[in-house]
Amino acid sequence: MSGTLYIVGLGPGTAAQMTPQAQEAIAASSHFLGYKPYIDRLDLRADQTALPSDNREELDRARAALDLAAGGHVVTMVSGGDPGVFAMAAAVCEALDAEPERWAATELVVVPGITAMLAVAARIGAPLGNDFCAISLSDNLKPWSVIERRVRAAAEAGFVMAFYNPISKARPWQLGAALDMLRTILPGETVVIVGRAVGRKDETVGHQTLATVRPEDIDMSTCLIVGNRLTRVVAREGQSDLVYTPRWVKQDE
Repeated sequence: MSGTLYIVGLGPGTAAQMTPQAQEAIAASSHFLGYKPYIDRLDLRADQTALPSDNREELDRARAALDLAAGGHVVTMVSGGDPGVFAMAAAVCEALDAEPERWAATELVVVPGITAMLAVAARIGAPLGNDFCAISLSDNLKPWSVIERRVRAAAEAGFVMAFYNPISKARPWQLGAALDMLRTILPGETVVIVGRAVGRKDETVGHQTLATVRPEDIDMSTCLIVGNRLTRVVAREGQSDLVYTPRWVKQDE
């Protein structure tokens, strides 16, 4: 008899931001697959088995999880944030799409979580208060020319943009190239929110401008939110600044 595969979003980092549905799925599962830092966030029982793997093995991990579930186990695939946002839910769907008959009887449950852009936005106000989009700057799975075209189109259309996977040792130049392009479209005073490790002990969240933000200060634990021409900073005496994007857009903007 086939079992169940839960694909669970653990949220940005703190257990307080994990949903009750995610906690229930974890409590019900016998086997856990995922990137090791995410597995390490779980407080597993002695009767639960962790099967961590490298972050570059998504499809192999997806197939292994589906096979365990097909064998009758209750399995949890863990992702940080939300599993459907640049994470493992798409990889599992991709594996199923390639071999639908192999796992036809396996129950699949995607459990949503708080994704990085929502956690960063909540820490500083409401920068996603109007239309926005999320763009991964990783060109591992899509050409840089596609990323460049999407970033330019989003900026020209007035979207607030949340950048995932902004920079890494293997991809050191993409963020700088994206920022340089944005500087030809948006004013230098455009607000940029830099949120790193939100929900963890080393969390930092602040705002800069498009003219001053530096790629060398960013790492893979960071989510950038680039505002549009309407995004505002509200200084509050004795309180942290508030950043928000108004809900309205005038006809000529």
